[in-house]
Amino acid sequence: MLPVKPNCGYNVCCCAVWLAGFRVAGFRHWGGAGSVGLWARFKNTTLYKSIYRNEYPDTPRNQVLVILNSVVLHLHPVKVPRRAVRMSYTWGLGGLSLLMFLMLTVTGVWLMFYYVPSVPGAYESMKALETDVIFGPFARNLHRWAAHGMVIAVWLHMTRVFYTGSYKPPREFNWVIGVALFLITVLLSFTGYLLPWDQLAYWAIQVGSNMAKVTPVIGTYVQRALLDGYDIGPATLVRWYTLHVILLPLACIALMAVHFWRIRKDGGISTPIPYDEDEVEGAVEAGLAADDL
Repeated sequence: MLPVKPNCGYNVCCCAVWLAGFRVAGFRHWGGAGSVGLWARFKNTTLYKSIYRNEYPDTPRNQVLVILNSVVLHLHPVKVPRRAVRMSYTWGLGGLSLLMFLMLTVTGVWLMFYYVPSVPGAYESMKALETDVIFGPFARNLHRWAAHGMVIAVWLHMTRVFYTGSYKPPREFNWVIGVALFLITVLLSFTGYLLPWDQLAYWAIQVGSNMAKVTPVIGTYVQRALLDGYDIGPATLVRWYTLHVILLPLACIALMAVHFWRIRKDGGISTPIPYDEDEVEGAVEAGLAADDL
């Protein structure tokens, strides 16, 4: 029996619900004893199921299939240790580092609209950003403090990985990737230091380049590579600007993709060996439910 078309006039939502009734799998009748029955039948329509997620899978096999068939959920492992999802002092440091990087990306793109990477224009553009651009001081300060926060978060994250033995097999390759990410994070912070082109930036880079110069054997070559010469000048500013906004961010994004992929393949983050022998790996939802209890 086909559904009776309601007298809805030009009510688009009502007509859409009526049209969806034709596509219900196993549809028999539309009538119902109230809005509850109508809503229950609407949830069984193809229209509703195409927009909202279906019922929660009730078997381990179906739960695994939901994760593997979703692009977003596939980023997470199917099962993780219950200890990995418990709140602790070091919980979420990797995610916090990623959040800081995203904040740096957004604020950095905003600053690029007003920054002039030249000796005459660098300092003047920073002064104009502070006085003439709406939310300019806020964007610059947020960029600066997010950079400091990212360095601290990455360092604390690596400290947690080291003291919990998470660098051991099979995660030794991901530990190397993490060390490379920490070095790139420090270089991102260091290269951004020169861009305001003020006295603090100039002499900080002068001290840093002189420290690199005393490196045995390759010290002079390292200094010339950093400064594009023997002294800080216009070429140095352009080189550091290119490193700061193009090369180092691209390298960081590529290594982060590999880092997250290896975490996914290694079964999630590593935690210390539990003292309880009956503590085994379980689904993420099970661990969260245990924490709630």
